[in-house]
Amino acid sequence: MATDRLLDGRLKIRHLVLITAIADEGTLVRAAESLHITQPVVTRGLREVEDILGVPLFERLPRGVVPTPYGRPFIERARSVLAELRTAGEEVRLLQTGRLGTVTVGTHLAGSNLLLPRAIAGLKAEFPRLTVVVREGTPDMLQQLLLAGDLDFTVGRLSPAVPVRLEQERLHLEPIRLVAREGHPVHDGHGTSLADLIAYPWIFPVAQTALRDELEAVFFHEGLPLPADRVECTSMLTLRNLLVSTDVIAALPMFIAVDDRELRILPTPLSSVRRAVGVTKLKDRAPSAAAAALLGHLREEGALLAALERDYAHSEPRPLG
Repeated sequence: MATDRLLDGRLKIRHLVLITAIADEGTLVRAAESLHITQPVVTRGLREVEDILGVPLFERLPRGVVPTPYGRPFIERARSVLAELRTAGEEVRLLQTGRLGTVTVGTHLAGSNLLLPRAIAGLKAEFPRLTVVVREGTPDMLQQLLLAGDLDFTVGRLSPAVPVRLEQERLHLEPIRLVAREGHPVHDGHGTSLADLIAYPWIFPVAQTALRDELEAVFFHEGLPLPADRVECTSMLTLRNLLVSTDVIAALPMFIAVDDRELRILPTPLSSVRRAVGVTKLKDRAPSAAAAALLGHLREEGALLAALERDYAHSEPRPLG
């Protein structure tokens, strides 16, 4: 059978409804009753589908019908098509009422300070009754939640390698910069080379994260040991509280520091550490209307932040030496 025969206009949605009703009810009579039509209409519709496919879909028994080996997979696919159409109809209804449902997004550091909040604000201005659920976690934990279907997508640093079921979309580049609190002694004109900064306490990402590996590579390239006085932390609340209340130094995505009046960026170059920020999502799952709406706002905000990053890079004074 040529697949084109299913798409030439003869196969109708009513045929799929009829076939699944026959499978559910087990007899043509009960299928007709459930659909509020006559049995001859059911019989004729079944014959039309079987003629299009060129195979029998049901085996006729004395007390009813059962799907044939041809019928079983076709019936399951018909159920899927009908389920997708119902979902599409529900999404249209929700769009009409301004209620798209719920979108669940995971995030970790990069993107959580400006990109995601700005996108959510824009989304809520357009669809006030849409619910956004934000879940924070380490990148590996968020990836597992995404693969399990518990997240619509994640926002944050893009990984150089992801499982084959996932795909990534870059929204902007965000450099990693060293930051310290406003009023930190390091801002008093003392040395700000990496070697000078080792004497201060530091906050480092936990082991086996991409940023930790990249920072270790920077220290190794400079021929320096890791700071002996350090805290290893990925909690943004804990990290920021330590930054503004003690003399620690930390490496953070640039926009986190730029947007925080209690923090200042150090001129110490970390040119080899540059994050691509974007979304990670499942390849084989089309986004819901809610997820697609948030993705649209993320793309808009990502373009604005990309322009802001370029302006900041051009206007930022070069470190001395």
